Amino acid sequence: MNRRPFPGFLVAGALWLAAAPTGAQTPISVRAGTLIDGNGGVRRDVTILVTGSRIQTVNGAGAGPATYDFSRFTVLPGLIDTHVHIGSHFGKDGRASNQGETPTEAILYAAENAYVTLMAGFTTVQSIGSREDVALREAIARGELPGPRILTSIASLTDTSVTPDGIRQFVQRRVSEGADLIKIFASKSIREGGAQTLSDEQIQVACEAAQAAGKRIWIHAHAASAARAAALAGCFAVTHGSQLTDREFALMAERGTFFEPNIGLVSQNYIENKARYLGIGNYDEQGFRYMEQGIPLKLAMFKRALQQKDLKLIMGTDATAGAHGQNAREIVYRVQVGGQPAMDAIIGTTSLAAEALGLAGRIGAVAPGMEADLIAVDGDPLRDITALQRVVFVMKGGKVYKNVRLR
Repeated sequence: MNRRPFPGFLVAGALWLAAAPTGAQTPISVRAGTLIDGNGGVRRDVTILVTGSRIQTVNGAGAGPATYDFSRFTVLPGLIDTHVHIGSHFGKDGRASNQGETPTEAILYAAENAYVTLMAGFTTVQSIGSREDVALREAIARGELPGPRILTSIASLTDTSVTPDGIRQFVQRRVSEGADLIKIFASKSIREGGAQTLSDEQIQVACEAAQAAGKRIWIHAHAASAARAAALAGCFAVTHGSQLTDREFALMAERGTFFEPNIGLVSQNYIENKARYLGIGNYDEQGFRYMEQGIPLKLAMFKRALQQKDLKLIMGTDATAGAHGQNAREIVYRVQVGGQPAMDAIIGTTSLAAEALGLAGRIGAVAPGMEADLIAVDGDPLRDITALQRVVFVMKGGKVYKNVRLR
């Protein structure tokens, strides 16, 4: 069935308006049967007091009634996905090519993606990235649209022939356009084998330019050599890393490089929606064979990465058309199949992810003074990680966007 942007968006807006509180400064109390605070702590029977957009106190449960009582549920900080493509969608023809689509239709599809992502408990995402992200980011920040807090790279550097001056100009243009981070492709797509494309010198210049501009930089790197060059250049984060070895993991841990692999959703989503992608760009039969072969390759890589205890391993999905709102599948796969401890996976999706976005101290944890980004899930994700797929309550910045009453 083809999706139509207008009706879905209008429904989304109606649900958001129905859920939003009328008095933003009225104190709100949220009672949690279990609280996972995002920093590795677990508490039972607590009440979180929220005033405006901030958490005021986190105390033992009192005797009085709470505004929202989740005594039978687990409360966590809002989840964070460090790598999505929020505007990617299946258009009127059901395909990812979006042919014949107007700019208005495109932004409405992006708004739908933002809405379903928020409803899945993700209150902040980093979109890597398109120009449409900026308008969506600002509309959500103004409170005019329901969606997660968005950070965006706006565009990515892919030109392998670019000069050092050209790289610096690329960074300066993105900064002037309001980008939150810089994104460069240092290797081919996994659908093309993932070989390094930018030289070590080009990678170094890009990272130095981003640092000089006060921006984080995300390096697309499947090849071990590209990731190694990024770490040696002092780059902020490496994404994908399907061909990385213990050598690169140790180097990234030593240099403090964040690592954002994608093992449980992106390739699986492409394969599940093959008919909607096939024939677009490098989404050909060979590309799909590479992706299928890459699933066990990435899983083995991830299991090796877990052995490097000081590696900053963060959660990102690379969510594209078909995957938005299913972001928690990545976390579930990492725990159930990859063997990551559930608490580590949660930290990588909350406080550590917030650090990777430059937002530590503002989001990613439940503590006084933090943004009131809270979710409640049905179950205990430390025992059953799939509880993160059963989100019954979403608050972002003190506003309630979802509250599903279960019997």
